[in-house]
Amino acid sequence: MSVSSRAPTAPELATVEPKMDPPARRRVPRTRVSAAWLGVCVAAVAFVVLIIFMLQNTRSVEVTFLWLHGSAPLALALLISAVGASTVAMAVGIGRMTQLRRIARRQLR
Repeated sequence: MSVSSRAPTAPELATVEPKMDPPARRRVPRTRVSAAWLGVCVAAVAFVVLIIFMLQNTRSVEVTFLWLHGSAPLALALLISAVGASTVAMAVGIGRMTQLRRIARRQLR
């Protein structure tokens, strides 16, 4: 049996897999704190994008709603309408969750 004294080439090094113990392959379980941290990071990026949007859309526009008339910066008007739409969507979602909880309680009795 002869031992080679040459150094391994790049393709040979690429095929060598590191030996790992079975405990090292285990994944760390996800926690509520990690989910909250991810949520905070996503929210921070969203706020940066929102700030950039608002800084680029400062032109004043005429706003009319029912009998109310006025002017507001474009970004503010769009932000207010988005918050209003999301509030309506949340109200519908809360109504549906309440409905499903009532149905589930009735079925348990």
